[in-house]
Formats: sequence, C-alpha cells, structure tokens
Amino acid sequence: MRDTAIELLRQHGVQVTAQRLAILRVVAEHPHATADELGDEVRSHLGAISRQSVYDSLGMLVDKNLVRRIQPAGSPARYETRVDDNHHHLICRSCRTMFDVNCATGEVPCLTASDDHGFEVDEAEVIFWGRCPTCRTSA
Repeated sequence: MRDTAIELLRQHGVQVTAQRLAILRVVAEHPHATADELGDEVRSHLGAISRQSVYDSLGMLVDKNLVRRIQPAGSPARYETRVDDNHHHLICRSCRTMFDVNCATGEVPCLTASDDHGFEVDEAEVIFWGRCPTCRTSA
C-alpha cells in the first residue's frame, strides 16, 4: 500500500509526507471513520500529529479526490478511500454502523431529479437508514 499511496499522492501533485501517507493508510484500513478516530489511529502509529494537521490533510485528500467525505444527518463527517465508483451507504439508526451499498444501476447519477433546474447533475447521494440485525434483536 505504501508504494501505491506514494504514487497516488505524486500523480495528484501532492507533496509526500509521513503524515499524509499515514492518514491515507488509516482511512483505507478504517472506512467510515471520523476525523478524530482517524487522528487517534494515526497517532498510535506516528506518535504525534495535531488535530489541525489531520483535518487539513483530510481536506486536501478530499479536494484531490483521493478520499471521499460523507456526512450523514446528525453525524460528524466520515471518510473513505472508495472514490472511483457509484456507491451509497446503509446506516443503522441505533448504533450508527455504516456499510457500503453498491448502486443498483451502476451509472452516475443513478437517480434523475424530477426538476433539475437547468443543472447538469453528475452525482446523486443516497443514504439508506434502518436498524441493523444486532440492534433489532437487542430491542
């Protein structure tokens, strides 16, 4: 993963640093984690990284389309490296567990607005909400 991450950063004109490599690796290992969760994990590997550096690096990685930012209602932003496909998310209302769900059509956008107001729509974000099997049986 390290060599691939280095090449990805270089291809996108991003300076390669140990912090950015660590953040990219941790996002790949922990999809749908929050910035604070990712920062804690990076600190366990690097020893030190400021909260601001984590947020700045994530913002830059999102801008370069190396990381996707997801912000479900009532939740802090979450991050994943799955950026080059058309997929959606399934979230448990109780425990907030999140899963990737492949798009049924596979095409972007997978939904058509009833009135696009002249926009050229290139993406439709879909989040399915419900209760996971564990939360349903524990209720």
